[in-house]
Amino acid sequence: MRFSRFILAAATCAGLAACGDTTGEQAILGGGAGAVGAAVLSADPLFGAAVGAAGNVLYCKTQNTCN
Repeated sequence: MRFSRFILAAATCAGLAACGDTTGEQAILGGGAGAVGAAVLSADPLFGAAVGAAGNVLYCKTQNTCN
């Protein structure tokens, strides 16, 4: 059980690296991944969504491979 949670959490973190075409899409993708990751880890999904959204937007804006 613990290993499957780790795999799901790792897949969710990998999803954070997915950039959208607009800032809104980036926030939605990151927020969704953060909420799912927090739920898997039994943390607050709202906090996870906020951190995921901010993290993905920041990542996408600082990398040359994203729009």
